[in-house]
Amino acid sequence: MRVLIVEDEPFLAEAIRDGLRLEAIAADIAGDGDTALEVLGHTAYDVVVLDRDIPGPNGDEIARHLSARPAAPRVLMLTAADRLDDKATGFESGADDYLTKPFVLRELVMRLHALARRPAAATPPVLEQHGIRLDPFRREVFRDGRYVSLTRKQFAVLQVLMGAAGGVVSAEDLLERAWDENADPFTNAVRITISTLRKRLGEPWLIQTVAGVGYRMGPVDA
Repeated sequence: MRVLIVEDEPFLAEAIRDGLRLEAIAADIAGDGDTALEVLGHTAYDVVVLDRDIPGPNGDEIARHLSARPAAPRVLMLTAADRLDDKATGFESGADDYLTKPFVLRELVMRLHALARRPAAATPPVLEQHGIRLDPFRREVFRDGRYVSLTRKQFAVLQVLMGAAGGVVSAEDLLERAWDENADPFTNAVRITISTLRKRLGEPWLIQTVAGVGYRMGPVDA
């Protein structure tokens, strides 16, 4: 296992590095956010031990940067901030685990081994149909090279429709796959979302209504 320690307190960083090396874990140190991003740009790591409060880009910014990369290393956020809200923000930024200071080195080692055992998530494929390009990993949609801003629900519906590869998707299936289990089966949310999604994507319309059946991707006849 290879670990990058991002910590601006030299004595603590060196103590962690030396302790990890005694556990046969290769460890490097970056003392600030800019150095960390530079090193991460050319060296592959299994886990990043990331102090939240560092000079330059802070820990949250680095975690967000890594979460947008395919096959990125796991992130263990290391910080003195122990309030639940602080932890929630760290996880929302892309952290995989969270350890508060002070800590016992043995616990850090156990958490690192646990993170390294997790299989890397496969990057979902980019979907392209009828001039629409949907990137599930970056959560971006383009039509003929033009960026299209969508709500989460519109994005989810479009992803299901494009994933059907031209097949018809019923309103019931859309409700099941793009809404949570508490959604009212008699709601008109699907119809409204389809209507607003068509407008966001622009003309000519690319979502067909198949009467009595559902919806599918494809040019709508005038």
